[in-house]
Amino acid sequence: MILETERLYLREMRQDDFRSLCKILQDEDTMYAYEGAFSDEEVQDWLDRQISRYQKWNFGLWAVILKEADEMIGQCGLTMQSWKDREVLEIGYLFERTHWHKGYATEAARACKKYAFEILNADEVCSIIRDTNIASQNVAVRNGMSMADSWIKHYKGVDMLHYRYVSYCR
Repeated sequence: MILETERLYLREMRQDDFRSLCKILQDEDTMYAYEGAFSDEEVQDWLDRQISRYQKWNFGLWAVILKEADEMIGQCGLTMQSWKDREVLEIGYLFERTHWHKGYATEAARACKKYAFEILNADEVCSIIRDTNIASQNVAVRNGMSMADSWIKHYKGVDMLHYRYVSYCR
């Protein structure tokens, strides 16, 4: 276990999380900000990328486990992301649609922010969110972040406006 909150714990994802990850990454509604659901191969690439991040940085997107059911309901964690001309530490989150609007993303994201500042000694952390993803923007605001700037990212042949929400270590 990496982190624990009142209702959740976060741990590294493993290969046996593939089916749970598919419930998230293969849902059209969940993945609208990514221009659609992922194939099995794209889900496996995503999982492999997280495992590689754990080895490289000792962090990545972690499996979010709902304590009461002992099941993976999402992923939340820290990643290094390209933003304009630099790499930034980002809190990312994606949850199974049946677990939206219950405060889990905010709860997990807050724990990740605390981890970034207290364990990684980061000066700042951000969340990079597509302009159309209002729910994720609201999570960033509830996580004490403010919009700092915007940038057009190119993904799957589409120009997508993204906002960078930032929180600084106090």
